[in-house]
Amino acid sequence: MNHVSPRATYLHIPFCVHRCGYCNFTVITGRDDLVEPLLAAIATELSWLDSPCPVETLYFGGGTPTYLSPTHLSTLCEMALKWHPLVSGYEWTVEANPGDLDLEKIDVLAAQGVNRLSLGSQSFRKEKLTLLERDHSADDIRKCVELCRQAGITFSLDLIFGTPGETLAQWQTDLEQAIQLEPNHISTYGLTFERGTQFWNRLQHKELIPVAEELERDMYLLAIDMLTRAGFGHYEISNFARPGHRSRHNETYWSGRGYFAAGPGAARYVDGVRQTNHRSTTTYLRRIQQGRSPVAEEERLDDVAKAREALVFGLRRIAGIERTSFEAQTGITLETLAGDTVRRFVDLGMLTDDGQRIRLTREGLLVSDALWPELL
Repeated sequence: MNHVSPRATYLHIPFCVHRCGYCNFTVITGRDDLVEPLLAAIATELSWLDSPCPVETLYFGGGTPTYLSPTHLSTLCEMALKWHPLVSGYEWTVEANPGDLDLEKIDVLAAQGVNRLSLGSQSFRKEKLTLLERDHSADDIRKCVELCRQAGITFSLDLIFGTPGETLAQWQTDLEQAIQLEPNHISTYGLTFERGTQFWNRLQHKELIPVAEELERDMYLLAIDMLTRAGFGHYEISNFARPGHRSRHNETYWSGRGYFAAGPGAARYVDGVRQTNHRSTTTYLRRIQQGRSPVAEEERLDDVAKAREALVFGLRRIAGIERTSFEAQTGITLETLAGDTVRRFVDLGMLTDDGQRIRLTREGLLVSDALWPELL
């Protein structure tokens, strides 16, 4: 693998008004007193680069970056640009909650150069938003979209399907309303019950009943069919984009390229070493303030491990993996790495293989999470 400086950076802002019941991300609530110390800590972590590293994509995730005040948002943008100046033709994405994005905040983001927002819309249906413990309404989503248009910022919508009690017709209505807003990008995710979340606990106590597996499959296939008919290219398992509007930052991950990161719980991949910062915001802060590394986990990948990751990430993309480019990227042939497994999945109807390229079939897309452990 080539050792080149990453061309992408991720910054994690953990603050949220409330932790939603399904959320398993690094989040902190009710601690506004930590906003300024955290921004100072991220600035310190970035300064350990020693010199600025230009990037093509910058991504602020969370948590909820737009939870920050306009002043703090501006500070965050300026310190990110100080250490990661953006090259011409860049993509700069900020995750936003429709419940707290207003004109003043979007003006700050636009003035700093942000050109893409990822809106955590999840649904347009009141009952579903209430179940998901979201603090916004369908009208809030529409207002955010209008603010984006006025500011000249492109936007992506996140949608969740398969919530308890949801019908296929209700999911179809969510998709229709999303399409009507004419985003350039839509991400769809089946609801998962992650251990340690409130939803997991409620599942154990039979307070929440998951939708039937067959219905969840139908919902996913409906999304593929409706979105492709509406002009979106299905380019990754969960992601759909109009031409020229794929998430270039996320494609960094799926193509196995390196990336910088800072903030609590943030993961970076530089020179074949994967590091993840401590998930606790207070522990992250304490370590930075003491001049200690915030890294909680570190893994140096050998060539075979890198190739296996490239295989799994590559198969997440609808285009799949081209054999010669895979060998050029990893130094290992697909046949050597996983020939028998690939043939077995082809026989099972999960993969197609035309001799040049392997890719997931429609059936493979539906069960992809079950395939990855066998390839890794």
